[in-house]
Amino acid sequence: MTQNHDPYSDAEALKGLTLGQSTAYQAEYDASLLQGVPRKLNRDAIELTGELPFHGTDIWTAYELSWLNSKGKPMVAIAEVQLDINSINLIESKSFKLYLNSFNQTKFDSVDVVEETLKKDLSDCAQGEVSVKVIEPKQFNLERIVELPGTCIDDLDIEVDDYGFNPDYLLDSTEEKNVAETLNSNLLKSNCLITSQPDWGSVMIRYQGAKINRESLLRYLISFRQHNEFHEQCIERIFVDLKKYCGCSKLTVYARYTRRGGLDINPYRSDFEHPPESNRLARQ
Repeated sequence: MTQNHDPYSDAEALKGLTLGQSTAYQAEYDASLLQGVPRKLNRDAIELTGELPFHGTDIWTAYELSWLNSKGKPMVAIAEVQLDINSINLIESKSFKLYLNSFNQTKFDSVDVVEETLKKDLSDCAQGEVSVKVIEPKQFNLERIVELPGTCIDDLDIEVDDYGFNPDYLLDSTEEKNVAETLNSNLLKSNCLITSQPDWGSVMIRYQGAKINRESLLRYLISFRQHNEFHEQCIERIFVDLKKYCGCSKLTVYARYTRRGGLDINPYRSDFEHPPESNRLARQ
C-alpha cells in the first residue's frame, strides 16, 4: 500500500452509492441515475500510481435493454459496452441497471439514437472513452457460447483449508524453464465490495516467462473466494501480483463474470495483445 493511500477517503467516496440501498425503479429515461467509482481507489492500494502497466477494456453485456419506438411499441435488444481502462471512473453496476431500466417507458426514434444516448451518458459518467453496440433480435443468432482458451487447471487434486486472500501462494512458484502458455479456471469467486454478494467468474491467464506452478496458481485464485472487491479491481490485482511474484515478461488476464441484474462484467488487461471477439461463456 502506498503511503498516500487513505482508506477513509475510499469509504467517503463509496458512501453515496445506491449499491446496497433500497431504491425505487424508474421507467422514464434518467441519465443522472448513473454513478461512477474512481478507479484510483483500488489502484492506489496495489501501487498503480503511475503509468499503467497494461492496456485493456471492461466489456459489459446488457441483456435487459428495452425501450419504446416512436409509435410506443416496446423494443428489446442486447447492448455490448466497452469501457476503456484509462477512464477516470468505472461504472457502478447497480446504477447501470437502474439507468437501463429508465429506458423501459421512454420513446426513442431509432436504434441509433438509443446507441448514441448510451454512449454519451456512459462516457460522461466514466469520464473516458466508451463504445456501444446495440444488438437487435434479428442478430441474436450470431451470438455464440464459447469457453475460454487454454488448459483448465481446475482438475488439480489439491486440498484447501484456507479461503483468505493470500498472494503469498505465488511466492517461489516459478521454475527456471521459460514457457508461453494459456491457462484458465472456472473457480474464481469474489464478493461485492459493498454488499458482499458473491461474484462468480472464469479467468484466463496467458503469459510468457518462467513457468508458473499450476497448483500454486490455483490456490492463489481460490484465495479470492472471500475477498471483497469489484470485478475490475480483482483482475487488476491478479495482473499486478503475477507480474510481481512470477515476473511474467508478457501477460494477459481476462475474466468473464456471470451476470447479475441482466449485466455481466468482463475485465480484460494485457501488456502485449488486444481483446478477443466478445462471446459469452455457458454460465453467462
